[in-house]
Amino acid sequence: MDRIYIKGLEIFAYHGVNPEEKRDGQTFVLDVTLYADLQRARESDSLSDTVNYAAVRKTIQRAFTAESYDLIERAAQAVCEAILKEHPMVEKVGLLLKKPQAPMNAKFDYVAVEIELSRPAERGKLPCVPC
Repeated sequence: MDRIYIKGLEIFAYHGVNPEEKRDGQTFVLDVTLYADLQRARESDSLSDTVNYAAVRKTIQRAFTAESYDLIERAAQAVCEAILKEHPMVEKVGLLLKKPQAPMNAKFDYVAVEIELSRPAERGKLPCVPC
């Protein structure tokens, strides 16, 4: 299976369990891996034969900011589900969702969750199932 990467995508959103996180928001960083068969695109050199990563970026932005979640686990799930629903060539999606400004009284780079969701065996049906 071929892969397309979107690394270091910064999105400002209002996720978190603390009131100040919901009120003030913060920047999150997303690393997304899209798994798809890209053989036709490699042969045709046509955008219509591949996953349009600019369109996927719009899906990510919309899904990530549509609601305010308490947990980044739920926000990650929403993003992966939206990608699989809106981009039929994507067979599996991996997401590392980083929260570099998590409210912890310590020095750290970031906290994160990493999930992978695959398209169910019956192509095109949701909900997605964990890998």
